[in-house]
Amino acid sequence: MSVVLPCEVPLGTLLRRYKDGSGFADCFMVEVPGTVTQEAFIEAFYASPLFKIERTFLKYFASRPATDSDAQDLAAGKVSKFSAWSVERQSPSELLLTDFTGRTRSWLSAATAGDPSRPPHTTLYFGSAVVPRAKQGTQDLGMGWLFHALLGFHKLYSRMLLSAASKRVPKD
Repeated sequence: MSVVLPCEVPLGTLLRRYKDGSGFADCFMVEVPGTVTQEAFIEAFYASPLFKIERTFLKYFASRPATDSDAQDLAAGKVSKFSAWSVERQSPSELLLTDFTGRTRSWLSAATAGDPSRPPHTTLYFGSAVVPRAKQGTQDLGMGWLFHALLGFHKLYSRMLLSAASKRVPKD
């Protein structure tokens, strides 16, 4: 069984600019046996049973529905919007999404290892970023009390989402 671990946001990735900026960014990783494509990882993540619960909340409370077919289209790079997110940037190995408020980012990456001394394996990454906003009446940037109140839940939920996706990815 693969274990989801916190890790540093990898250098040179689309998420790194948020880690190096004034906001918050975190990253989690899990290694899975075999070769997993970025497309398969994205689809497995956004079509996992756990994420379907979030999709249901977004459908009814934010009027932003999404289906498994929409997740397939996002994974294939056919669409630039998925439920509450828009594609900020996408490459063959990374996907960076921005939520409709413009304050949060979600990042996915599948990196196949090239170590010939080990059996083929892929590291799956999931990271998030939150951009600070100006405090009312000032130019000071802040994350707000809600961010701090939900941070523990966010970290647990991020691990659970990555674990759920890692169990669903098709491996070569």
